[in-house]
Amino acid sequence: MGYHLLDPDELDQWDDRPTDVRSLSAAAGYEYQNSKIGFRVYELAPGEQSGLAYHYHDEQVEAFYVLEGTLHVETPEEEFVVEADQAFFVDPGSPQRAYNPERADDSVRVLAVGAPSVDDAHPYEPDEG
Repeated sequence: MGYHLLDPDELDQWDDRPTDVRSLSAAAGYEYQNSKIGFRVYELAPGEQSGLAYHYHDEQVEAFYVLEGTLHVETPEEEFVVEADQAFFVDPGSPQRAYNPERADDSVRVLAVGAPSVDDAHPYEPDEG
């Protein structure tokens, strides 16, 4: 059996992304590639997005749970506004861009889950629909 108690505030920046991201799954020993789950906490200042630009995944399901603030998720059909204590799920093949608008007054803190944790993201150009 294995158990891992982690505090995201005690973890280092996960990678070279321009936003604050802490990987709980990596700290627990789950590799980034081909793991059953990716589990990260993002702190997005006004004008920042959650790591990836507008994109979609072949097989990964993404879920965003807003801990503090308001997350905006742009999709081809509409923009969703996700408030604190709400969750937003993205099915494979569904383009999205999660971000905190430049006009926002505060940062947004988000728990992001990707399952499985695979590097299957593809850029999405809205004009190419």
